[in-house]
Amino acid sequence: MQHFELKGQTREVGNKAVIKAFRKQGLVPCNLYGNGMENVLFTVSEKELNGITHNPASFIVDLVLDNGKKYTAILHELQYHPVKDNCLHVDFLAVDEKKPIAINVPLVITGHAIGVQKGGKFVQNRRDIRISALMKDLPDDVTVDISKLDLDKKIRANDIKIDKVTILTDKDAVICGVKTTRNVTAAATEESE
Repeated sequence: MQHFELKGQTREVGNKAVIKAFRKQGLVPCNLYGNGMENVLFTVSEKELNGITHNPASFIVDLVLDNGKKYTAILHELQYHPVKDNCLHVDFLAVDEKKPIAINVPLVITGHAIGVQKGGKFVQNRRDIRISALMKDLPDDVTVDISKLDLDKKIRANDIKIDKVTILTDKDAVICGVKTTRNVTAAATEESE
């Protein structure tokens, strides 16, 4: 799993005016909690934060605060402005390398499905999958080989197996599949006649 260093400035609990002033300066108010620690309030540069939020990859975030403290965390929750689409607030979850971490990682599809070669249409239902593992065992992404995927077949979360990783996405969730198209159905009807 890739690490991303993010520098932050500690802050006090503030009212709406204080929070608004932070945002005007291009800073995003953040909160770090979890792992049995007290909440840590801080701000980060919106520009720096975009390195994580505008990226399909998942990261372990190494937070370095101006008070000299360092924390290892993952993005937990992001709040965006409904119109401007800029990040208004971020919650980070502190993690411990000795405990499993639950995180979403991108799915990477490889191979050419047999069903597509027969005229079917490939459909990808999910772009990421939720997994849990120790920090050292977390993969950057999960690769799904679709080579053996035939017409009207699906790959579900339950079909994905990775050493030392637990899949948390609902086991029946469809990752991808190949649908029969009208052309395939028409060709099969013609053949049988």
